[in-house]
Amino acid sequence: MQTIDFSHLDCQPGHTVLDLGCGEGRHTIGAYLLHESIDVIGVDLSHKDLCTAAEKFEPFDQRQREQRSVSWSVADGLKLPFADNTFDRVVCSEVLEHIPDYQGMLAEIDRVLKPEGLLAISVPRAWPEKICWKLSDAYYQVPGGHVRIFNSQALQNDIESYGFLRYRKHWAHALHSPFWWLKCWFWDKPEHALVRWYHKLLVWDLMSRPWITTSLEKCLNPIMGKSVVFYFAREPINTQSVATVEDTTTP
Repeated sequence: MQTIDFSHLDCQPGHTVLDLGCGEGRHTIGAYLLHESIDVIGVDLSHKDLCTAAEKFEPFDQRQREQRSVSWSVADGLKLPFADNTFDRVVCSEVLEHIPDYQGMLAEIDRVLKPEGLLAISVPRAWPEKICWKLSDAYYQVPGGHVRIFNSQALQNDIESYGFLRYRKHWAHALHSPFWWLKCWFWDKPEHALVRWYHKLLVWDLMSRPWITTSLEKCLNPIMGKSVVFYFAREPINTQSVATVEDTTTP
């Protein structure tokens, strides 16, 4: 399951991509599969998650490694071990809501991204997230849990204060919002029948991609997508090839 849509990032052969806060590597592996000549680095604080990511990557590990590569690094997003202007693309998906000093992480992204580079950031959408917080304190109070609920316009303003311009915005994972509401409602009963049934539905949707759920989620994403996704450049780009989506719904 990918939140960032790489078709909006115009990744090209020869690019170097950073997946900041990569977790178990879903976007790192997704970026690796884009081109035969691309280098991707997945960075996370969790060594355990990076080990899981490396295991998940093993089936893809033999795909023309002489031309492209994936590497994994335990690193602090507030002090990245990379030189200025290193990356052509930076992806930071579902990370900033965990970081007390998220402004410091934005500053590091600004530092390591090339002047002509593109940036994609996603966070949980405000109103579905607020329902989760109301239904369960444990949802956000777990170690490493969410420390804030972002207002999308305020976050966009913060990112643009570093000299970025948003060229696209969309929402993702509408079908996941009810799952997390159920999970929070039955937080102390993780094996509740409704939670297990809905989880099976999501797995089926992910693996089979049937037209009915794909179409339903596409229609519902602007209304109740669990994540909001932003794409930024430092200079205006050709919006004929990458259309801008205006925010006309609840943050």
